Amino acid sequence: MSQTPPILDWMQSLSDPIRARLLRLLDRSELTVAELCATLQLPQSTVSRHLKVLGDEDWISSRRDGTSNLYCMQTQSLDPLKKKLWSVVKSHSVLDSTAEQDDARLEQVLDARRSRSQAFFSSAAEKWDRIRAELFGSRMDAFALGATLDSHCLFGDLGCGTGGISQLVAPWVESVIAVDSSAAMLTAARRRLKDLSNVDVRKGELTGLPIDDQQLSMSVMALVLPYVPSPQEVFAEVYRVTKPGGKLVLLDMVPHDRAEYREQLGHSWQGFSEKQITEWLDACGWTDLRIQQIPPDPEAKGTGLFLASAKR
Repeated sequence: MSQTPPILDWMQSLSDPIRARLLRLLDRSELTVAELCATLQLPQSTVSRHLKVLGDEDWISSRRDGTSNLYCMQTQSLDPLKKKLWSVVKSHSVLDSTAEQDDARLEQVLDARRSRSQAFFSSAAEKWDRIRAELFGSRMDAFALGATLDSHCLFGDLGCGTGGISQLVAPWVESVIAVDSSAAMLTAARRRLKDLSNVDVRKGELTGLPIDDQQLSMSVMALVLPYVPSPQEVFAEVYRVTKPGGKLVLLDMVPHDRAEYREQLGHSWQGFSEKQITEWLDACGWTDLRIQQIPPDPEAKGTGLFLASAKR
């Protein structure tokens, strides 16, 4: 018995006007069964039956989204002959008046979908940051920024503490050298970073970094300077280990009156002014300084912070 040519099966699957109307809509947008029912003004059982036929012949695909399935036409993966057949059917199988009504109702359905999203954001705008943090954690944005780094970057996490920054950037750069002088901090960092093969955790002082000359493409020092007796000496040492054209990023505290930080946190400095940072970096040869105070976090109890960058 001879095998039926595929095109005859394809023609059969498109022979019903309702399936042609369905496919027209799914060629335009990804839709749920409920949205298709509203657009075509047909019962769910009818729409589901015709979707099954189209799915069996690989005209459409579906994906799960919560409690619903979203359907769309497999435009990109269609056989070239199948595409030609659909082009003919699409143009000639649905009356213009019917197509216009379907298109108009589809726009209403999509407008309703957009309105639901806008209604959510209208009610959630004031608490959106808290909602995101509760659902996805407060470090989500920082992880996203890690992907902006150059894949060939040799990154220095200087004063790495427990290795949080190294963990963020390691998947996106060539290698990371994480340095700290505290044995306890290094133990915690090694525990956190044990599965990242491109991170080298080293013990050392910021005034005598265990890094060769002109090795690093970029370095970050986050909340490190208050512990340093001589920040200018540190900036000179970081300059030594940075490649020409390399970058230093600082995250630290603006001047403050929290004298208790000296006892609680072991700080030697009560924050830093833009003038101080600029003078120290200039003296060590750093150029292209940019410095910006960070907007305060409503839930943060500490002092204000600044972010600065400079080039070698």
